[in-house]
Amino acid sequence: MNTPEILLAGVDEVGRGPLAGPVVAAAVILDPQQPIAGLCDSKKLTAAARERLDQEIRSRSLAWAIGRAEVAEIDDINILQASLLAMRRAVLALPVAAAKALVDGNKAPQLPCPVQCIIKGDASVPVIGAASIIAKVYRDREMEELDAVYPGYEFSRHKGYPTALHLAKLQEHGVSPIHRRSFRPVAQLLQE
Repeated sequence: MNTPEILLAGVDEVGRGPLAGPVVAAAVILDPQQPIAGLCDSKKLTAAARERLDQEIRSRSLAWAIGRAEVAEIDDINILQASLLAMRRAVLALPVAAAKALVDGNKAPQLPCPVQCIIKGDASVPVIGAASIIAKVYRDREMEELDAVYPGYEFSRHKGYPTALHLAKLQEHGVSPIHRRSFRPVAQLLQE
């Protein structure tokens, strides 16, 4: 007999590669009675599709939560450990306890439930795809807000990733409080 009471949480993070801003993770428990079409790796979706799915996931899932690790934590414990910390915080913030967590990637955060790592899970497991969408939309919105706080860096355009535009703005304006000092281009600029 199937037991729909088993609550599977999909877990994914976004923001490992950027030079600025937090790393953000999401945990989602989908409602099997309300399937959502189009769940996949957030990077394969348009911004408009992500926004639409973000709203649908938030309103139709059984539970969702955001976890994050701040720039100081990233610099202190490294990006991998900060990513795992953000994932742990997301799962612990769920309003209902997950029976099992399905995590994108090959490294598992320490959780109070069993964990299964799935490489490229955001593309193949809908509940992980849902988590990737929630995390990406959340982080992108935050970077757009930080663009107003730190004008000149154009965070709303590159979201903190090391694009040519971002590297040029970093050279032009120097290091902001939200730049990750442990990341090579930022660390090199601080040494100059």
